[in-house]
Amino acid sequence: MNPVVVSASLILYLIAICQGSGTDIALDAKATLLHRIDSLNLLIYTCLLTLTVLTIWVFKHRRVSWLHETGLAVIYGLIVGAIIRYAGSTNQVTYIDAHPDADTKYNLSVPPDIVRFHFPDKIQISSGEAPVPNKTYAYSFRGEIVNVEQNEIDLKATFDPEIFFNIILPPIIFHAGYCLKRKYFFRNLGAILTFAMVGTALSALVIGSLMYGCVQLMPASLAASFTFLDTLYFGALISPTDPLTVLAIFSQLKVDVNLYAMIFGESVLNDAVALVLSGAIQNYEKRYSVDGGFEITAFLAAIGDFIGIFSLSLLVGALIGCLTALMTKFTHVRDWPLLESALFVLTSYGAFLIAEVFELTGVVAVLFCGICQAHYTYNNLSADSRNRTKQLFELLNFLAENFIFTYIGVSMFTFPKHHFDPWFIIAGFLTSMLGRAVNIYPLSFLLNLGRKPPIPMNFQHMLFFSGLRGAMSFALAIRNTVSEARQAMLTTTSLIVIATVVLQGGAATHALAYLRIPTGQGQNDENEALPYRDVRSPADISFDLRNLDSNQSPNSDRASDTPHGNGDGGGEKARLARLWGAVDSKLLKPLLTHARPPLTETLPAFLRPLGRILTTTRQYTQSENSLRRTDSDSDLCIDEPQPVPTTIDPQLPYNIRNGYGNV
Repeated sequence: MNPVVVSASLILYLIAICQGSGTDIALDAKATLLHRIDSLNLLIYTCLLTLTVLTIWVFKHRRVSWLHETGLAVIYGLIVGAIIRYAGSTNQVTYIDAHPDADTKYNLSVPPDIVRFHFPDKIQISSGEAPVPNKTYAYSFRGEIVNVEQNEIDLKATFDPEIFFNIILPPIIFHAGYCLKRKYFFRNLGAILTFAMVGTALSALVIGSLMYGCVQLMPASLAASFTFLDTLYFGALISPTDPLTVLAIFSQLKVDVNLYAMIFGESVLNDAVALVLSGAIQNYEKRYSVDGGFEITAFLAAIGDFIGIFSLSLLVGALIGCLTALMTKFTHVRDWPLLESALFVLTSYGAFLIAEVFELTGVVAVLFCGICQAHYTYNNLSADSRNRTKQLFELLNFLAENFIFTYIGVSMFTFPKHHFDPWFIIAGFLTSMLGRAVNIYPLSFLLNLGRKPPIPMNFQHMLFFSGLRGAMSFALAIRNTVSEARQAMLTTTSLIVIATVVLQGGAATHALAYLRIPTGQGQNDENEALPYRDVRSPADISFDLRNLDSNQSPNSDRASDTPHGNGDGGGEKARLARLWGAVDSKLLKPLLTHARPPLTETLPAFLRPLGRILTTTRQYTQSENSLRRTDSDSDLCIDEPQPVPTTIDPQLPYNIRNGYGNV
């Protein structure tokens, strides 16, 4: 073989190896740079949350009440977002313009999920040969590009909207259900359901209709991008409230518990209602676009979707909560508190994912899962798991809430798909206030026709004032920003959230004084769940030494005995509440917890063999008037079981007297 040819071949081979090695080095350097930028962005948000926590401490130490921590998080986010946006960065995003082939068979009206980019060999390009694809790279769909000249930090500061729905929102919603105080919630259930369901739907309709009329008066370029369904969707996403700031002040000042319960209960439920309502509007739009003139059919189908999805999501969450209660009752997992807590968290999050997989609403499922977990499963947990789960979800809720408000501030400058239209923004502010007024005042008038005592006018004004917008509105707005109409909705929603949190939240104390709402009345153990309320030490846990009927829940059944109750039933439980209380105390609690009376005493005679299987030794052996512990997070917490006395009650079933009862 010719030595010259061998040498030339070796040189070309070495050049190819070196060029390949250079490409790998460049790719490694790019990956390292992206990793550093990701770490920098996470560090920025970590520092923002740290600064927020420290400022909260200073404000609490100095007793500053004119600005809440959520307002602080928004302000800090705005400052950092402006710095990221205008400070500039040398790490510009590289891009190549690509165009589909003229003879492509793909439907170009919808962007593809992945673009495969065939990268030619550099040697062939330099040698003038026809480029042949040497490597193929895949690029995922991120959405429409507004500003091509973005830098890496600006781009990485924007998170995928699905992160809000799948990671950040579930612990917030679960915490609301898990720490819901059922005593005053159910005493005001009629008002809460009216405001949360009827009021939210009515508010969305009013806002959507008024916004559509306002849009038609705006410049033609903006009016052409909006349909009535777009404005109705805006009404649905801006209607849910997040009165976190107001509730924190209510707790500090010990405002009337019924007012607290109505505001908190409405905010818990209207998030779920707004999410299902917005989905129903989107389903109507799909059917309308397909069916053409069958508007009535599509409308009725959308109503059916709303009712069906909400009901099925509620059922999924309740079933998962009850299943967890059964697992913790009939197993010895409580002997390993860490495993017990892990099981509790995973099943709770599983309720959200199951609902989403079956095209239901995970927010509704995880909310009612939290309510069932608090009402049943909590009583089966060990003391360690009770404290751990309460503190864990309080911490997650606090961090998630403040992260969202921080991100709202940052995204005002870094998110590339904002559309600032002053007329649309002004109309959004005005119509959102009118929608809130329609939610509160007419419905309060109707409720007062049958409510004893009625909702006073100063309470109605405070209900109107407490209509702050927050995490759910922003999450719904940022989920889809492809069209110009959705971009205008996002911008307006973000500004409404910022304004209501900072201004209305800061003025809550002055509003209480101006409306002459009494404070300092004491809420006892009925302080609703706040995102960062102080965790009490074991020494602070009070014990109820009164004899409690085992069929009675101190936060629900005895609520009607309060001489000055302000509930919907005028101090007497409504028929539906009495029916539910009977079913709960005689069937559900004995089935799902260790509460008495056992099922062998409450079930019909032909079902008592099944009742023996579903009743534990603990239910048989605990005293009827045994010591029970109450706290601010559950209706009834049953004490740890005491040792079985040496003198066996002859009335106990044979299997229990002989030591082999169901455990």
